[in-house]
Amino acid sequence: MVFKMDTLVLEQKYTYADYRELDVDDNLLYELLNGDLVKKSAPSPQHQTVVVNLLFAIKSFINEKNKGRVFVAPIDVFLDDYNVPQPDLIFISEAKKGIITQDGIMGVPDLVVEVISPSSWRRDRFEKMKLYKKYEIPEFWLIDPQNQSIEVFTYTDNDFDVFSLGVETDEIQSKVLEGFSIKVKTIFESV
Repeated sequence: MVFKMDTLVLEQKYTYADYRELDVDDNLLYELLNGDLVKKSAPSPQHQTVVVNLLFAIKSFINEKNKGRVFVAPIDVFLDDYNVPQPDLIFISEAKKGIITQDGIMGVPDLVVEVISPSSWRRDRFEKMKLYKKYEIPEFWLIDPQNQSIEVFTYTDNDFDVFSLGVETDEIQSKVLEGFSIKVKTIFESV
């Protein structure tokens, strides 16, 4: 909310409690980033194809190995009173399954994936990356369907190590999902 008093502008930041109280029926999705309520429109078919391809691959792997749970947006990931993002895909290991509640994910996931849309690239690449680094999310994937590229960020020593991969790259190997790998081309099939 913004209140204007001549030239003075006071901004009221939303908290998680405010966010949970929202009763909005406008066919948009919302997430809370740094106290700002961020509206998101529904993802494109290209975006959803990438998410579904990755979901099926990870779900098959974790079910076979009993490694944890995987979720797709929209689902709240509560990091603090002012930050409740909704990553496109979230992996929670068996060891951290206690953070899964009826209200969403109440803590730091093991892996988050953001699929860039034309309207979200700045938020995903800068604002969310900064947030995921602050909360030391062990692994963060940033997928760009338009350029068919993937950046894998692994948190180590107070920073992210980054690996950039394209469709000509053979495969991604996750450090968080030990033993999991997927051909980059597979993620973009039918896109």
